[in-house]
Amino acid sequence: MRIPAHSVCTAIRDDIVAGVYERGSRLTEELLARRYGVSRVPVREALRTLEAEGFVVTRRHAGACVAEPTEHEAADLLEMRLLLEPLGASRAAQRRTEAHLKVLRGLVRLGQERARRGNSEDLRSLGGWFHETLAQASGSHALTSTLTQLRHRIAWMYAVESPASPVESWAEHGAVVDAVARGDAERARAVMALHTERATGAHRLRFAAGGGRTERVRNSQHAVNMPSLRN
Repeated sequence: MRIPAHSVCTAIRDDIVAGVYERGSRLTEELLARRYGVSRVPVREALRTLEAEGFVVTRRHAGACVAEPTEHEAADLLEMRLLLEPLGASRAAQRRTEAHLKVLRGLVRLGQERARRGNSEDLRSLGGWFHETLAQASGSHALTSTLTQLRHRIAWMYAVESPASPVESWAEHGAVVDAVARGDAERARAVMALHTERATGAHRLRFAAGGGRTERVRNSQHAVNMPSLRN
């Protein structure tokens, strides 16, 4: 059975974000195909996608390599998110469905419950699902795709500290959903702008000015041809 290129792309991207492949390191099709248990064809397609997303660059005489973003490029990503997250919330207030609202309210209830109990282990993943669902509720494939790519690249370049007040952070999530449910686009935009600005302050660049990595990352192994792989 042919393994889809998007599954290979997800696996390679996850390993780049996790630091399995260092910045500037070569990504040879043969070794990647062997690592993920696939042929070179989906690997080649995945590398093209990752290059378009900014994770990979093609260098003369070296081929595909992990990109080496600068601090300015990393800062640009946070600034882009400051602009696009509020836009997504505003659009969601205008275009959301009842199904979107149901999921968003469920995530807020879970997040607020975990925050009150001091159980921070699940909060990061819940927050990711919340923002992903909100982006989908915008009804814009282009905006959703852009925000998803931003989140991937920001996760690669930055370590994020836990909010000083998780309860307050999830209260802001709840306020966004209330505005979206009422169809109040301006209120949704304003609350999300405040929330995103506060969250930006918790980001710490993983790479030192000289190009070195400032945070150790764990090794990981992916088996692409496993049914448990998320897309």
